[in-house]
Amino acid sequence: QVQLAESGGGLVQAGGSMRLSCKASGRTLRLGAMGWFRQAPGKEREFVGFINWSGSRKYYADSVKGRFTISRDNVKHSLDLQMNSLKPEDTAVYYCAGRRHVDGSVVPHEYDYWGRGTQVTLAS
Repeated sequence: QVQLAESGGGLVQAGGSMRLSCKASGRTLRLGAMGWFRQAPGKEREFVGFINWSGSRKYYADSVKGRFTISRDNVKHSLDLQMNSLKPEDTAVYYCAGRRHVDGSVVPHEYDYWGRGTQVTLAS
C-alpha cells in the first residue's frame, strides 16, 4: 500500500500564496501519476490538477490555471502544490491523490491512494 500525507494548509489572505506538500510512504514504487483535488463544504470533490509520473505533463482545472503549479520529486516521493493569487472560492479541504497509472486523470475514482486532506481557508 501507499500512504499519502498532506501538509501546509491554514489561513491565508485573499491574494496571498500558500504551498501544500504531500509526502508518500510505503510501496512508493507503485505510484504513477499524482494529483490534487479539493472539496468545499456542501460540494463534491473537484479536480485541481495532476502531474504524470515523469513530471513531463501537467494538467490543471480552468479555475486554477495560471495561479497554481504542481511539482513532484520522485526521489523524495513528494508532491507540491504552489498556490498564488488565492481567492475566497479556493477555500476547501485539499487532497493529495496517487494512482498506479503513469498518466493522470481528472476523475477522483480513478485514483488508488488518497491523503486525509488539509484545510485551506481564505480570509476575505
